[in-house]
Amino acid sequence: MRLLARVGSLRAVVAVTVGFITLNMLLVVLGNITDYGTNEAFVKHVLSMDTTFGKELKWRAITSPAVVTTVYVAIILWEAIAAVLLTAGTIAYIRDREDSARKFASAGLLMIVALFLGGFITVGGEWFAMWQSKDWNGITAALRMVTIAGFALILVHLSSRRAIQSQATQ
Repeated sequence: MRLLARVGSLRAVVAVTVGFITLNMLLVVLGNITDYGTNEAFVKHVLSMDTTFGKELKWRAITSPAVVTTVYVAIILWEAIAAVLLTAGTIAYIRDREDSARKFASAGLLMIVALFLGGFITVGGEWFAMWQSKDWNGITAALRMVTIAGFALILVHLSSRRAIQSQATQ
């Protein structure tokens, strides 16, 4: 029964959730590095707005190869830092260092939300009108990442509140 109570605990749920998001981000970074051209093409098409149908917004387009490369490398670095923070959080959860785990996991998850909500949905989706493109629309994938990271952030901080409340009653 102890094992079941431990495996079914909120802490275990948080650790497993953060662990799988860590794995996902590590695979995202690996994919962006090993399939650089495909993913860079995505950034290029979004920034150049070459598959959007509105002409009034085309003044926002960026076609400079140097800027495209800079943006894409910045995205990869951002994702890599998030993956490192999430890895540290996952290891801290495994080692039962909940305070450190929460800090690392929160930072990594917030970076995911910032990138996918701020970068892809807001900047890519609205500023560069990515939503207009049939071929280069990443809003659904970005929304999936925001939802998963947001859910995990709630779990991380819910477990924090429960820990604080249980300490206060002891």
